[in-house]
Amino acid sequence: MANASGFLTQSMRISSSFGLNPSGFCYPEVIPKRVRCSSTSQAVETESRLPRLVSKGCKLVGCGSAVPQLQVSNDDLAKIVDTNDEWISARTGIRNRRILTGNESLTGLAAEASLKALEMAQVEPDDVDLILLCTSTPEDLFGGAPQIQKALGCKGNPLAFDITAACSGFVLGLVSASCYIRGGGFKNVLVIGADSLSRYVDWTDRGTCILFGDAAGAVLVQACDSEEDGLFGFDLHSDGDGNRHLNAGIKENESNHELGTNGSALGFPPNSSSFSCIKMNGTEVFRFAVSVVPQTIEASLAKAGLDRSDIDWLLLHQANKRIIDGVATRLEVPKERVISNLANYGNTSAASIPLALDEAVRSGKVKQGQTIATAGFGAGLTWGSAILRWG
Repeated sequence: MANASGFLTQSMRISSSFGLNPSGFCYPEVIPKRVRCSSTSQAVETESRLPRLVSKGCKLVGCGSAVPQLQVSNDDLAKIVDTNDEWISARTGIRNRRILTGNESLTGLAAEASLKALEMAQVEPDDVDLILLCTSTPEDLFGGAPQIQKALGCKGNPLAFDITAACSGFVLGLVSASCYIRGGGFKNVLVIGADSLSRYVDWTDRGTCILFGDAAGAVLVQACDSEEDGLFGFDLHSDGDGNRHLNAGIKENESNHELGTNGSALGFPPNSSSFSCIKMNGTEVFRFAVSVVPQTIEASLAKAGLDRSDIDWLLLHQANKRIIDGVATRLEVPKERVISNLANYGNTSAASIPLALDEAVRSGKVKQGQTIATAGFGAGLTWGSAILRWG
């Protein structure tokens, strides 16, 4: 019958027969339900079978990436700030980065990377159930994922939304995709890492402008039988106290608008606002990363029941060569098993892991069935890791 709010209510008789699948979820076998409508005194009984929560796995079946056309070298930067190629490369390992210009857009890069991932996976855009855009720099205040859904031409209107976790975003996106597949019945989830931090860089600050570039990368995560599951374990964290070491806070723009003296409260209406340029304490961020990243990878390995020796590849967020080398040393992973393209692209935030993965897969370095330990870390502060299998 109708309740006070006008919505229909339903009484449900749940049978005592419940099933338990291998993942530990309970599910009802049959749920007969009686629906009463306020416009009639007759009760209509229908019997429906809700979808069962079955033990599902997920695997990575496609990847793609895209970068802007403009390449900016260390020598190019030396023309606008007091720096040089030797100083930058020795401290960061970066020699070039790509920057969005002209008619290029982050949405365009993300869509291009997504199409490449779908093509590799042999999945049509209409078969995508969910799009997760991991970004801190959307081109719309309310998020950019729906625009990627539009650009891909997904006619079924799949859910698309943003995940904001800075340089940890892509790892969080992978874990989120696995949860939607395992617990929500989704089949094909597109996870995109895309950022254009060049738009929030102070190009007069040689401490930060040398680090960042723009890019997009994507993977298609697909449902599979539990025996084929390709996400073995993960570990995620955040520490808001560390925000002081790396941030781009909101700032109020100056305005000449003044209210009259007719009783209006001071400060209203508010001035328009924007975000400040990236501010970073490099020393503290370095200490943070080399401390927490080995710990989180060890935690993921433990949850997966694996050892360091089971790792075929180490793929970290591409922030700084010293961080990558430091983590590899602590985990005792030889440099020939470390994936890195930092020198060519710089720090591309949430795009760095899928961008490096795509290049490694397409070059033949990463092969079907190999195990990858990946970790992201950055602003928030946030950090996390996942142990996964390619293909």
